Amino acid sequence: MKEPGKGPALLRQYNEKHVLSFLRRQRISSRLDISRALSLSKNTISLIIDDFIAQGYVTEVGVAQSTTSGRPKIHIALQPDKMKAAGIMVERQQLHWAVYNYFSDLLEEKTLAIDTAEPGPVLAEIGRICAWMYRRYPELIGIGVGFPGIIDPAAGFMHVSSHLGWQQVDLLAALRAGVPLPVGIMNIVKAAALVSRQQQTASPAHEPSFYLRIAEGIGGTLLTGHGVYYGGSWTAGEVGHLNVSPDGPVCSCGQRGCLESLIGLSAINAQLDRLQPGLQWANRGQAPQLADQVIARAGEWLGKALSQIIHLVNPRTLLIDCAYNVSPLFTEQVLAVARRHTLSFAYSHTQIRFLARSYDPAHGLALAMIQRYEQIDL
Repeated sequence: MKEPGKGPALLRQYNEKHVLSFLRRQRISSRLDISRALSLSKNTISLIIDDFIAQGYVTEVGVAQSTTSGRPKIHIALQPDKMKAAGIMVERQQLHWAVYNYFSDLLEEKTLAIDTAEPGPVLAEIGRICAWMYRRYPELIGIGVGFPGIIDPAAGFMHVSSHLGWQQVDLLAALRAGVPLPVGIMNIVKAAALVSRQQQTASPAHEPSFYLRIAEGIGGTLLTGHGVYYGGSWTAGEVGHLNVSPDGPVCSCGQRGCLESLIGLSAINAQLDRLQPGLQWANRGQAPQLADQVIARAGEWLGKALSQIIHLVNPRTLLIDCAYNVSPLFTEQVLAVARRHTLSFAYSHTQIRFLARSYDPAHGLALAMIQRYEQIDL
């Protein structure tokens, strides 16, 4: 597509991106339906669609059936493989990447073991992966790269990551010089939250929802009608550091009783190992009663944290992305404790949902690049 210019050229590109976003969400539509949905003239839409067809982004797929007289509507469809995006996620000692088409269908993915002790070698490896992706997928429009920690996405700067042990790292500067594509930097939990909005498992776009991810660490994201809410210091949603047990263990942040120090995956595994050496969440079937004992307590702590979230940010939907969701004992305990500690009116107006399948932050990172591609500020 053309580079943004001034005046009519910029307005034209704005309209093109608006149409592109609409077609990505609808997949199949018609010139008339697009015109009505976006409040643009039929002539404007026809010019844009004809241009998209010439570039191979869109194809006509048949005539819509109609019971009325007049010119029939011709269905048009976006060609999702004409544009692609990728996500690269870094966690402690691990790197995971994935490539998606414009409809967010997974094309390829891989997980690698990597030494994350120092940022330099990790960023160099990401640069090599980006260069390889560019050669393999020339249709790429951008690559999103995600990390745990406090990240300013606009500057691409990491302030601190307790999980990686990194501080004050200019991530974007390290990657942008050697990558011939737009690169975006994001916190991995906030990236995963974008998937919930895309798949409409959370509230509709105009309603606030809260996505909570429990893995090695614990993070959360408030989604509003304007997208991800970052807060004044990019730490909005850091529910892993809500205090739910004042006499609890010391957290990586230095405080006692943080949610993450009690029910993060490492914390759960440590509790299981104390009860029976070698017992971990992954092999909990070897001692189900011990696992139930630990997971019921985890549900109680999470329920207390959910009460705080509901009272503070009042989301319409609260989405829990957690491996423990497979345990009915866990989910029942979460709901019972949250109900007990929350104002009844607020609780009754909050939908708490437990994901059956975890969202991949790499998916959200790729989606963030697609959404960025569709945005133009007039």
